[in-house]
Parts: sequence; C-alpha cells; structure tokens
Amino acid sequence: MAPIPGSGLAKGLAVTLRTMTRKTVTEQYPDALPELPPRTRGVIGLFEENCTVCMLCARECPDWCIYIDSHKETVPAAAPGGRERSRNVLDRFAIDFSLCMYCGICIEVCPFDALFWSPEFEYAETDIHELTHERDKLREWMWTVPAPPALDPGAEEPKEIAAARKAADKLAAAAQDEPQEGES
Repeated sequence: MAPIPGSGLAKGLAVTLRTMTRKTVTEQYPDALPELPPRTRGVIGLFEENCTVCMLCARECPDWCIYIDSHKETVPAAAPGGRERSRNVLDRFAIDFSLCMYCGICIEVCPFDALFWSPEFEYAETDIHELTHERDKLREWMWTVPAPPALDPGAEEPKEIAAARKAADKLAAAAQDEPQEGES
C-alpha cells in the first residue's frame, strides 16, 4: 500500500503541536544549583595525609597530567640503638585539568586512598594555564567528597576487621588468664 501524500508532514506537525503544549523545564543554573547524584565525578580531591609519594597515580595516568615533587627526609631511630629511616615528603602535587580526561585511573590505583572524586564542577577559568590546580586547591575539594554509602546490612564483615577483632579477642583472653599482681 502506498503512503498517503503529505502523511509525513502531518506526523511532523503533530509532534510539533504536542511539544508546544508541554510545560518547559529549564534549569536556572547560575541562580539555582543542580541536584547532583551522590557519587558525581567532578574533580579530584587530595587527602594529603594519606599520600606517601609512591607516584603510582602519576605513572598510571594516560594523559600525564599529574605533577608530583618530593624530597627524602631522615627520621631518627624510634628506639635507642635503632637505625635511622628515610621517608618521602610531598612538596608538590598538582593536576592539570586542561589535560585530564577524568578516567579515574589515578583514584583506582592509589593504594593509600589519597585521591577521591569530588562533586565540585564549578572550576572554570578564563586562561587555560590556570587549570593546573595545586595541592591546596585539591585539599579544599577533598572536604566536599561525600561519605561512602553504608555497607549492606546483610554483607559479610570485611576480612581486615574480622582479623583485627580476632587478634584483639585473643589478647583480651590472654590478659584475663594472667594472674593479677598480689594474687598467687
């Protein structure tokens, strides 16, 4: 059966009329901030206290947009007769967001949970060179990171916590079995 001439035009006009009768929904962005999902990927926040300057994030970054500088510091011996230790101290941690592709590989490979997704998204600059944010700005964004979702009530206890609880119970049992001072 051949299509009726002008049926395509009628369908197009019908779509237009339906759209015209609906109420428009406009986001009033600068005046009203949007409601973002809880785990939105905005920018990367740095929890500096956890960073050990292992450089895994910078090495794994496909864009090479993470810049880290550090120096070694000697830590005195903890006990007399012990040896001095050296540790890395973070001097600079910067991310060039003009290069970053927001893949999250740096966050995934960080073994010490020093990097997190922050829902912040308002960091536009007029000059592209100002999109390299140093550790003080990354630290500010860290405090906007939402808390992780609660564990499922029916889930197993993490093995690390179970092992720590078992060791603590053994120590408590051993302490109870020892005779108290003054007892025989």
